[in-house]
Amino acid sequence: MIFETIANTGHEEVVFCHNKDAGLKAIIAIHNTVLGPSLGGLRMWPYKTEQDAVNDVLRLSRGMTYKNAVAGLNLGGGKAVIIGDPSKDKSEALFRAFGRFVNSLNGRYITAEDVGIDVNDMEYVYRETEYVTGVHQVHGGSGDPSPFTAFGTLQGLMAALQAKHGNEDVGKYSYAVQGCGHVGSEFIKLLREQGAKVFVTDINKDAVQRCVDELGCEAVGLDEIYDVDADVYSPCALGGTVNEQTIDRIKAKIICGAANNQLATDAIGDELARRGVLYAPDYAVNAGGVMNVSLEIDGYNRERAMRMMRTIYYNVGRIFEISGRDNIPTYKAADRMAEERINAIGKIRLPHMGNGAPRFQGRMRGQ
Repeated sequence: MIFETIANTGHEEVVFCHNKDAGLKAIIAIHNTVLGPSLGGLRMWPYKTEQDAVNDVLRLSRGMTYKNAVAGLNLGGGKAVIIGDPSKDKSEALFRAFGRFVNSLNGRYITAEDVGIDVNDMEYVYRETEYVTGVHQVHGGSGDPSPFTAFGTLQGLMAALQAKHGNEDVGKYSYAVQGCGHVGSEFIKLLREQGAKVFVTDINKDAVQRCVDELGCEAVGLDEIYDVDADVYSPCALGGTVNEQTIDRIKAKIICGAANNQLATDAIGDELARRGVLYAPDYAVNAGGVMNVSLEIDGYNRERAMRMMRTIYYNVGRIFEISGRDNIPTYKAADRMAEERINAIGKIRLPHMGNGAPRFQGRMRGQ
């Protein structure tokens, strides 16, 4: 069953990582390395079954291939998941054991921060391997990628507003934001700085209350977010929230947020296009975080990172152009843009010039 699934998704390599003493059960999936070594985040989640973890890491790693390609990075797609509850199962031994598995891949997979993981966790991984991004700045890293993901999401939103309404006036419109976590709260802050009306919800009630008290947002229930009369629906938590049960309830004419895999199925994307709802493809919009950490490979520079974030506006705009030109839904246009780049580079046949592993410059290894 697992090998059949891997064959169908086109993955190059899937590694099952187990260390009994550290309590580690993890999976690393490398989807495609045509453009370069695979890069993608590490997620820690209490999956109900091991098959759920397999399905998630395969889906997310494939998404990273497309995200990195559309972002113009010389990186392939990969992802990793640790099966466990991030609120109680974390330990130094757990992350160092994971780091050793990453190191054994010799640079084919570079890990980063994702759901359930923070910078301190990355520091433990970093003690065992250099193939990790998002470490503290003292070690030459870029730190928390959340503000960059949020800023990139804002760039994608502005492109969507321009395509739909002919202007980029963020403060003129209202937003239903689902998720007040690391990225969501940063994105909400950017919206409020421009005077936008923002409705928020999250499973974490304290996070919602902070958005209400500190940012002046309006709180709504977890299920009520789909019924809010807002101009833009912004999923900024887990994926699959635009589905058969919610599509008729969402009133927004633009869907643009930081969450991964926002559409439950491709058919939902087709239906959004039929209804005239502009969907900004998630992996093009939320590429700011991976753009930011990718710069650690050559030596991190914050000014360069911010310039790179602004290219998201043009990438998303290009996707809308392809959608209109070819009369296809925006999610298909994004895939087409990514696949054209991967296929073009894949046709290049150059002689092997030695070790192709990335070199991390400007790093001071932790002890």
